Amino acid sequence: MSRDVIAIGASAGGVDVLVKMVGELPADLPASLFVALHSPPGSESCLPALLSERGRLPARHPLHGEKVRPGHIYVAPPDNHLYLRHGSMEIVRGPKENGHRPSVDALFRTASSAYGPRVVGVVLSGHQDCGTAGMLSIKARGGLSVVQDPATASAPEMPRSVVERVPVDHIVHPFELAALLARLASSPPGTETEPGPDIRQLEGSDTGNPAELVCPLCQGVLTEAQPGTFKHFRCHVGHAFSLESLVREQSEEMERALWAAVRSLDESAALSRRLSAMEHQTSLRERFAERARTQTEHAELIRQILLHGAMLSRTDANKVP
Repeated sequence: MSRDVIAIGASAGGVDVLVKMVGELPADLPASLFVALHSPPGSESCLPALLSERGRLPARHPLHGEKVRPGHIYVAPPDNHLYLRHGSMEIVRGPKENGHRPSVDALFRTASSAYGPRVVGVVLSGHQDCGTAGMLSIKARGGLSVVQDPATASAPEMPRSVVERVPVDHIVHPFELAALLARLASSPPGTETEPGPDIRQLEGSDTGNPAELVCPLCQGVLTEAQPGTFKHFRCHVGHAFSLESLVREQSEEMERALWAAVRSLDESAALSRRLSAMEHQTSLRERFAERARTQTEHAELIRQILLHGAMLSRTDANKVP
């Protein structure tokens, strides 16, 4: 038995590193590689064809339930998570994690649960901090963590987050990555360890502490886990967020709500103007006209905040409905 499960997570800037890495891996590599690359929903991925063309190992999007074979590269299909089970894979359109599907955390977490100390987790260039929670799972069960040197990454946030929050075994330059993985794939695994309660809460197998927040995607109640300094949130549906991604999702939810308010106010103003034009009684006509002016002002104020990031003055704040 060896460290024969290599799980790789990447986002912006990660494809170039992946292509160079597979070009230098030996054809007889005694390990399977699993890749989660952030990609927009509805996109078509040419990554398996690119990796197969540039390297000696065949790459493909796996099918649901497909058996794992050594010396192969399995790439998560767009808008689907890649879950590892012992000896097989699942392709699941499950809840997004950190706003992503496929999610690096989902790949790492399920790889760790299925293969324990046989797993080598690799985080490459990418924005935000997806991969940190999953790497905590890998380390908790005796796996190894490998991170691209953030100084060499075009988007250093993902590898930097892991370095700051996880005990990292290897920080490498992309030129050194293939040789390191080939060596680790032939090395015996360490001792398997059981994850503590903080990791079980992080993974969702145990319920975390109530966060007094709601999920910005489904409005379900969030629970919170905090292994070390890393804060993580999960709802009962399965949406998961780091603190950074939760702030980002809440900001997007607020923007959606504000645009809905603008639309509603515009529609109400249009209706008030129509009623004013139809009304024969002077007092009612003026009342509808005043309501239309007020609703238009409120809609324009919110629109300017959304379009230009305008700050509310005390006078403006008093106008908000």
